[in-house]
Amino acid sequence: MDILPPSETETALAQAARRVLPAGGFGNFAPEVILREGRGGRVWDVAGREYVDYLLGSGPMFIGHGHPEVLAAVQEQLPRGTTFFATNEHGIRLAEALVEALPCADQVRFVSSGSEADMYALRVARAFRKRDRILKFEGGYHGMSDWGLMSLAPKQLANFPVAVPDSAGIPRSVREEVLVAPFNDLETARSLIAEHHDELGAIILEPFQRLIPPAPGFLQGMRDLATQYGIPLIFDEVVTGFRFCYGGAQTYYGVTPDLCTLGKIVGGGFALAAIAGRADIMAHFDRGLVGDDGFLMQVGTLSGNPVAAVAGLATLEVLRRPGAYDGVFAMGRRMMGEMEGMLRHHGVPGLAIGEPPLFDLVFTAEAPRDYRGMLRGDAAVQRHVNTGLRAAGILKGDSKFYLSTAHEPRDEAQTLEAFEAALHSLPAARA
Repeated sequence: MDILPPSETETALAQAARRVLPAGGFGNFAPEVILREGRGGRVWDVAGREYVDYLLGSGPMFIGHGHPEVLAAVQEQLPRGTTFFATNEHGIRLAEALVEALPCADQVRFVSSGSEADMYALRVARAFRKRDRILKFEGGYHGMSDWGLMSLAPKQLANFPVAVPDSAGIPRSVREEVLVAPFNDLETARSLIAEHHDELGAIILEPFQRLIPPAPGFLQGMRDLATQYGIPLIFDEVVTGFRFCYGGAQTYYGVTPDLCTLGKIVGGGFALAAIAGRADIMAHFDRGLVGDDGFLMQVGTLSGNPVAAVAGLATLEVLRRPGAYDGVFAMGRRMMGEMEGMLRHHGVPGLAIGEPPLFDLVFTAEAPRDYRGMLRGDAAVQRHVNTGLRAAGILKGDSKFYLSTAHEPRDEAQTLEAFEAALHSLPAARA
């Protein structure tokens, strides 16, 4: 078969995608972007366009695409077997590394996706607590389960603690199982927990919610409330695990949950996620310890498979080294500062929010503390800037710059130049 020129390939693939995929894509990202390869901090699409990659596969490629140590570990494992549906040495070694690194972790159970990890974390907390309801925070993302998709990004705001489903197909009964509070509002959370504590099986939150850092005292306040009432506290660290420091956000912010969920970075770019936590809660995965009534059945065909495990181990080995995070924090701080300076220069209301390895610009004069604060940003300006960045070879999601340890000074310079150009063209776009 003749090889089509890149432009024809792109057109043919897009046509095929529209025919065989709902909405012409995988449901994750803009379907018109069809990527071919990635190396370090850059990716190329099937038409040969080169991008500085701040999407990073939605975060897992924290040490860059095709890292030589990860590739070597995977290539060594591949001829020895890709999956067994049985315990393997590499999965055990990865679990050991996670227990050693994470303050909350006595034991680990592997799954294949962050959505699974969050779903099972909620289930094991309910099994331990013997209560059905959960408390989550508006705007917090906890995977694709029915409970996780309550009040993730509600189009119609409800009075707290009413939960709003963010997807068709969620049973109406789920609304009654979820209480919702505003992030960074300790007093509202305290009031809700005091009223409903005897019904709650778990409290789940992102310690760094999407882009919003925790307010001083908020995480410790939630820790204290969970301890007071004996409710398992779950940190969803699918995004933050090993991103801000080697021990995750729980180490970075100095607050230890009872359970945490992990994904993205710990799989090294392969399908692997995990629940980690206290031994007495994790015991509910062990029928021999808790009996039939307390046992939580969990199986997964690819859970803890050796290819993902060796990729995760190699990634953690890189991140364990002294100074591993220094460069990404320095670059992130510079970019946040430079971009805020450009906003002031152009008279555009906005600021950089987040942490240096994971941030974005919000086009509002006041730093948001919660989901509703994020809604005050100027969405039209955000779209214009994102469109301008992509046209200039900068690939990012709608609301995140994921930085990697593989990004280089030339990536930073190209990004800042593109951001400046996007702001410069903004008045014309507004007119």
